Amino acid sequence: METTPSRPHLFGLLAGLFLAAGLAAASFILANAWTRIAESQVINVTGSARQDVRSDLALWRCQFSVEAPTLLAANEKLQADLAKVEAFLRSRSVTDYSLAPVQIREATARVKNDDGETVPQRVGYHLVQAVGVKSADIDRMLRLSRESGQLLGEGVALVSGGIDFLYTKAGEAKVTMMSEATKDARARAEQIAAQGGRRIKELRTARMGVVQINPIYSGATSWEGNNDTSSVDKTITATVTATFSLR
Repeated sequence: METTPSRPHLFGLLAGLFLAAGLAAASFILANAWTRIAESQVINVTGSARQDVRSDLALWRCQFSVEAPTLLAANEKLQADLAKVEAFLRSRSVTDYSLAPVQIREATARVKNDDGETVPQRVGYHLVQAVGVKSADIDRMLRLSRESGQLLGEGVALVSGGIDFLYTKAGEAKVTMMSEATKDARARAEQIAAQGGRRIKELRTARMGVVQINPIYSGATSWEGNNDTSSVDKTITATVTATFSLR
């Protein structure tokens, strides 16, 4: 004769089954949650790369000026001085130069009028001619700047504005250096992760910082990024802030 389990015993069996299923589901949920948490753990590091370069373009600025009682006389003297400057440049095989528009100013002096008052009075004209010279031959430009003083002996009041030294391949260098800085960031991240018994899984994000172009051996930085034009030899520094996930 079959016996039917008592109602309390049946309820207990069902409760046990539900509890076991609940524990299994909870374990599954916790395992998935832990996996998500583990995969979301990341490390942020900054990598850097440096490259020493030599300027490949020089821009030399200079100007000379004349004064004369009349505008016509001032212009004639300016043209005569310009011919001397151009002859100086040609003698050094310089053909790539530019002339800015001539600046014309009145030359004045303080004089007394018939009433005994001191007032400004035009006494002539002051003309200024600016010259710009561009060359990829850095050494020749340095010599040109040094030797320009001989024009003073020819009566030309030449004033040098200095030379700007540029590296025209900076854009290409930035692309290469971003890759190098990212490699450096990964190496740093691997060292840090290893200290905690972890390993790098993958690169999540990479953001390039401000590029600094400084005189060689200089470590100066600025928020906007330096772009040195005063030195022939320079150092380009690039940084990358990278985020890596951990395993």
